[in-house]
Amino acid sequence: MSTVANTKAITPPDIRSRKGGTSLVCLTAYTTPIAKLVDRHCDIVLVGDSVGMVLHGLPSTLSVTLEMMVMHAQAVRRGLEQALMVVDMPFGSYEEGPEQAFRNAAWVMAETGCTAVKLEGGEAMAETIRFLTGRGVPVMGHIGLTPQAVNAFGGYRVQGRGEDADRIRRDAFAVADAGAFAVVLEKIPEQLARRITDDIASPTIGIGASPACDGQILVVDDMLGILRDFRPKFVKRYAELGETAAAAIAEYAQEVRERRFPAAEHVFGDAPRTINGGEAA
Repeated sequence: MSTVANTKAITPPDIRSRKGGTSLVCLTAYTTPIAKLVDRHCDIVLVGDSVGMVLHGLPSTLSVTLEMMVMHAQAVRRGLEQALMVVDMPFGSYEEGPEQAFRNAAWVMAETGCTAVKLEGGEAMAETIRFLTGRGVPVMGHIGLTPQAVNAFGGYRVQGRGEDADRIRRDAFAVADAGAFAVVLEKIPEQLARRITDDIASPTIGIGASPACDGQILVVDDMLGILRDFRPKFVKRYAELGETAAAAIAEYAQEVRERRFPAAEHVFGDAPRTINGGEAA
């Protein structure tokens, strides 16, 4: 079982220094228990706006609010000791301009204790990323398929095929040059992701990209198989916890209906029981 080697809290400069080195391990988290589970194994834990779809049943990320992100990020912060915590800036919280982005990012950082924020977009976001990083807000970039632009893309389609590859490359250079300490590459062809990883100075984090990226990220509920009917090509299921949970719930329901639960060991008597000379509950 592999774990993160460091024992101190990981910082954005630590992540940047891993360019071309040992692959960065990244997962999402939205709750304290999951944060505790992933912390010792991950370099980066992302509180993603995917929380809207994963935990709140929303059809997309577009209606996720800053308040939702802060609530979940506060929960994740309580479960982390080591991994770098990054919080997604939701749709509408930064696109208006650098000043809006800074105001909202500063509020998120103050309320949650996160170390960095993530913005979607390439060349159009370069000015904003430069503004934030110049004022002490570490930024992770996100290009390729950017879910907040799903309506403009016409769905969750692979980006960067054919002549569109030049646009993705320009986005990558723009975001890296603006100061992003890492760049997520989502759902782009493997060869394009490999070229971008070779060409830009910032570490790349792949999701549906290339094993040549400097790191990989998945939505934790997807890789654990937690009750999501969502199986894109880029997700590997490392467990089927949804099926395990469903079987356990079915067993509980059957035992309750048959009055086999609670059993004698689960109820309290008139007098306290003693175990090894001490009183039991």
